[in-house]
Amino acid sequence: MTTGTDPLAPLAQLAGVPEAVAEVRKNVDRLYGHRVMRRRAGEVTSESALRGARASAALEGADWPLEEVRRRTDFGADPEARTIGAALRLSAEAGQLLSIWRTSPLQVLARLHLLAVGDADPSAGRPRRAGESAAPLFPREIAATEGVAPDGPVGEIPPPPAADEVAARLDQLAGLLAARAERPTGGAPALVVAAVVHGELLALRPFGDYNGLVARTAQRIVLTAEGLDPKAICPAEVGLAELGTDAYRQALLGYLEGTPEGMARWLTHCAAGLGLGVRESTAVCEAMQRGMV
Repeated sequence: MTTGTDPLAPLAQLAGVPEAVAEVRKNVDRLYGHRVMRRRAGEVTSESALRGARASAALEGADWPLEEVRRRTDFGADPEARTIGAALRLSAEAGQLLSIWRTSPLQVLARLHLLAVGDADPSAGRPRRAGESAAPLFPREIAATEGVAPDGPVGEIPPPPAADEVAARLDQLAGLLAARAERPTGGAPALVVAAVVHGELLALRPFGDYNGLVARTAQRIVLTAEGLDPKAICPAEVGLAELGTDAYRQALLGYLEGTPEGMARWLTHCAAGLGLGVRESTAVCEAMQRGMV
């Protein structure tokens, strides 16, 4: 059994992070205590999955209204429809992958990519090879409806690492997660672990496409597996979309810098996204309580 300290634990003490973690924990607990959750938790989970998938697809370039996503059944007609379909498949499958994630996170990532692109794609489920490029992370700008917009222009995300570095860092990430699973107690909070997984996958862009969808689904899996959101009712993807792509890009640049300030910016941004996801599901619960859903 691994008994060493969690290498992610110091991140939880960066400026602003303890407060952000505590605030999210309080709001998640309040949502789980909502009276609707006693009777209709499954419906809240399903609605969260739908809204999270719609928002994640929007961040991937397919920004459809929620009711259009709810209404449609054919998602193979054009690139945007395929992106929506990919996001819905990942959201539907995420809960089935928890036990595998705890022992084989790289297998889960491969499965997520396979689900996104379909098994007819020759690159499905495998990391990029030498010389292969990755699709842009933010193909469409989304204006912020929450939070404070960054001052001035936001820098461009640099190209992802080469395939050999991607493979090495994925192995390191898997080893870190495996060691955490063997550690009996303590360590970094679930929010910090989920944000690091999310940020590392965006940094590496291990697949040719749909890296954003895979990274955000992996974050959701971690939040569920680590027990912060065990019923998967808090769609952080909704919050990330509401905060806008400029803020998302700026926060990710902080992660890529790797400085204490940059990491704190990324972690608090992920916390803000999750907090807005909690607000989204709280509104769903209120609507259900009033008989509107």
